Amino acid sequence: MALSKKPVTGMKDILPEEMQIRDYVIGVIKETYGKFGFTSIETPCVENIANLTNKQGGDNEKLIFKILKRGEKLNVAEATTEEEVVDGGLRYDLTVPLVRYYSNNAAQLPAPFKSLQMGNVWRADRPQRGRYRQFMQCDIDILGEPSNLAEIELILATTTTLGKLGFKNFQIRINDRQILKAMAAYSGFAEDSYDSVFITLDKMDKIGLDGVEAELLANGFAKESVDKYLELFKGLGSAENGVAYLAETLNGFLDTQVAEGLQEIIDSVSATKAAQFDMVFDATLVRGMSYYTGTIFEIAIPEFGGSCGGGGRYDKMVGKFTGNDVPACGFSIGFERIVLLLLESGFKVPTQPKKVAYLIEKGVGGQALCDVIAQAQEARKDGLQVLVARMNKNKKFQKEQLQKEGYEDFVEFYKDPLKN
Repeated sequence: MALSKKPVTGMKDILPEEMQIRDYVIGVIKETYGKFGFTSIETPCVENIANLTNKQGGDNEKLIFKILKRGEKLNVAEATTEEEVVDGGLRYDLTVPLVRYYSNNAAQLPAPFKSLQMGNVWRADRPQRGRYRQFMQCDIDILGEPSNLAEIELILATTTTLGKLGFKNFQIRINDRQILKAMAAYSGFAEDSYDSVFITLDKMDKIGLDGVEAELLANGFAKESVDKYLELFKGLGSAENGVAYLAETLNGFLDTQVAEGLQEIIDSVSATKAAQFDMVFDATLVRGMSYYTGTIFEIAIPEFGGSCGGGGRYDKMVGKFTGNDVPACGFSIGFERIVLLLLESGFKVPTQPKKVAYLIEKGVGGQALCDVIAQAQEARKDGLQVLVARMNKNKKFQKEQLQKEGYEDFVEFYKDPLKN
């Protein structure tokens, strides 16, 4: 039986054209985030299964690629529970590994710590456009900064990066988990039902206000609470300033400092941004991760039609490892979706060196071959990108393929000097 030449479902081979764009995007990200003071780190792709299943990762915990114990520790025949055969898993995001990393190394890190982490993550998800089972994530996080300076810096760094990559007229949607909870409390929902309410609210952009109403009622919530809840969103539709409207309406349920802090983030980013985008308060923004404790935000790029990154504040997560809470906030850019949009737009990497191919006839060898290679070395010193390759029998097809990779000029070397 022949071996399969196709990648595993949900994973993909990356061809040179895309790899060139990926490398360029990585370069822009690292350079831009570096200017904001973020420091690169790396964590293992495998985490302790207990860390990955601590009820912090929402639905992602259902999508873990789990790893069996090894050697003598693995006894499948006698096992009666999963815990007896599984002790690790491939990371589904970079936040859990970062928090473990920080908890283990905090004494050797500056305070606050501004982290940049890029790497593959794995989710046993249903593949679709812009969504894979193995994909690159790119996170920046600030740990140890309790004020909204963290949110402002994270949003400015991320949007500056998107601007440098040529994106315009996108949105940063922003909300706060404390506002979500205050709206639910004001409406009369029981605290233990908030997550269920938020799951329905998160569908607002797909099913609309009427759909949210129907689903909440179908889930058994009291009509009085549902009506009061939906009235808040109707009021937001006509409010000049949504944050101020909710601060006034939710008086007694929402700490005024929450609304003031959120407005300060919006105003500060809008006044100092280096890219062309809008900051939009969106009271329907939920974000799926249960570890978020405060501000949450998301990137919306019209060309994609969905989220292209997001993040928020998770002040309680470090405490799960150390027993002491540490303020933390992060923003993840949708790397794969950004690359997809650049590919679809026909994006060409700027400031690339001129690419020249030296094609050598099969019979060229000895001193003649050394002369060709020496000539290529001199051209490289002059800043050219030079490919030295043997000439194929179908030279025309070979050139066509190289042209697709950006080679502009061809220099041919033959065994017979008169042909050169």
